Amino acid sequence: MDVILERSHQLKQALVDFVLDAEGELAQALETYAAEQLRRGSGDSTQQDLTIDSFLTAGKVGDKSPLELFIESHPDLAESDRSLINSWHHTFIGLFAISDILPNGFELTNWLTDKRYIVKPNNTQTLQAISRLKVGEILLTRISPVTDSYWMFSGPYTIMGKLGKPKLAVAIGNFKENYKSNLYSDAPDLLEEAWQSVEQYHQQFVDFFGTDEITLPGYQLNKKIAEFQEVITEKTFAAAGIDTSKSLAEVAEAAGIGDEEIKAAAQEFGADSNVVSEMFNSKGGNSKMVMPKVDLPAELKKAEQVTALSHPRWGQMFLPTYSKVQAILSADDWQSVQGAEKLIRYYLEDKSINAFIWHRLAQQYPTQLENLLQTFLQRPFRLESDLDTLLQEFHKPIEPELPDIASVPIHLHNLFQEALGEVNKSKPKGKGQQKPAKGFQRG
Repeated sequence: MDVILERSHQLKQALVDFVLDAEGELAQALETYAAEQLRRGSGDSTQQDLTIDSFLTAGKVGDKSPLELFIESHPDLAESDRSLINSWHHTFIGLFAISDILPNGFELTNWLTDKRYIVKPNNTQTLQAISRLKVGEILLTRISPVTDSYWMFSGPYTIMGKLGKPKLAVAIGNFKENYKSNLYSDAPDLLEEAWQSVEQYHQQFVDFFGTDEITLPGYQLNKKIAEFQEVITEKTFAAAGIDTSKSLAEVAEAAGIGDEEIKAAAQEFGADSNVVSEMFNSKGGNSKMVMPKVDLPAELKKAEQVTALSHPRWGQMFLPTYSKVQAILSADDWQSVQGAEKLIRYYLEDKSINAFIWHRLAQQYPTQLENLLQTFLQRPFRLESDLDTLLQEFHKPIEPELPDIASVPIHLHNLFQEALGEVNKSKPKGKGQQKPAKGFQRG
């Protein structure tokens, strides 16, 4: 084992002991951080160890990290040790596939960003524990830099084994849900592009609907969202120089591309080969290039009223109860409105009702909302100074996390499409013959 790798193990253990043995402000910061993180996870021993390891590099004590406090409290550290410890600020968690097995470690590929890393265990116990892993297996773990050429495992790891595409897509979905702030930790360019896509989507929403808030019956909103998605698709094709008035066959012919070539390319992007064949072989040849249909969830399609909200950072939200909350806030006596208290509690407790929604209501109904919350909470409450504190009390992030409408890297998009295709193929076919699908389909 390299000398620097052995040293990294010694320093890491000293760092863990320093934090766990601490008292005062550092101990309080760890307790607060752990409470917040464990609330989101399972709370088992692996989750606890992962939380502590995360705190070492991502936690804050005032305006300093535990790493910085450790260095300050050990003035006799060599400059090389200080540099190594400071590099651990770049530690991140990822969902890694084992792409190669090396004599003293692995080559791992981060599924979220498609980046590759040489990763080595920094102690014999970990090396023995993972020696039986094979190429293609999936690991959920954190890694820390050691040198410019390789990294080390940091904290616990979860072996997920070899996963087929549907299960891998689920695992990535779970990662996105549980580690939203760590999605593209090692690819700031992807993160920036994802945030830009949210802003672009919001602007397109406002351009199409003429507002950032629209309320319609569920079935009507579903139709409008489908029209909106079609407009986005046409703009995307137009920006790429594709004539959307032509069929796919005509576009291929104009570009000098053969049927088989474009079918193969379409399959690479998740399109069903049967669908593409249908588009080429239909007598009229009039099938158009269209975006996959985006539906509202079934329960929202049937809803009497659904409000769609859009924000350049918080993304897009669909709320079947927003107009009811507005009615409660507009009433002379909100307590006389049937179900009012239950709905207000839902808005406070359910994680789908984010801080943006509350601030929007506060902007639209400042006096009414302040009076309502004073009565509901049965305590003094000032909207201007106390709203964010209240939202944090109910575990609502004040700053937005990357929303679901953000664009994803192409390799992830392709994986999701292929996974969905496999799931659909495994489903038993109905007795009735399905109508031929048109356009690119999800599987």
